[in-house]
Amino acid sequence: MKTIRVVAAVIRNGDKIFATARGYGEYKGWWEFPGGKIEDGETPQQALIREIREELTAEITVGELIKTIEYDYPAFHLSMDCFWAKVVSGHLELKEAEDAKWLTKDQLDEVKWLPADLELIDPIRQMLDRMDLI
Repeated sequence: MKTIRVVAAVIRNGDKIFATARGYGEYKGWWEFPGGKIEDGETPQQALIREIREELTAEITVGELIKTIEYDYPAFHLSMDCFWAKVVSGHLELKEAEDAKWLTKDQLDEVKWLPADLELIDPIRQMLDRMDLI
């Protein structure tokens, strides 16, 4: 089975997380964390900065790795490095996604996540709970 390596940004602003609805393909309308494929010669962090610039016209800083998700879709294996991120300039303008939302930890279950992205929800919620304690 072919492996596709991608990155995803969990963009945080205070107590909210940015999510986008896929605008194309078999999973059109399903929700995901923005990002995309890692190109040859790129680090995951470089790929994430480039993808967010291309898809959302914003500049981000990439924080710590949350988790690497390994997920088998019917046609391929996905290896997705998921990082915390923060917008440092520009605004999030949708170029490919059909919709976007800022979600609190209590709203994370209100959208239909792509299967691989769904595996991030509990770790994100736990980390946001810990941040609330600080």
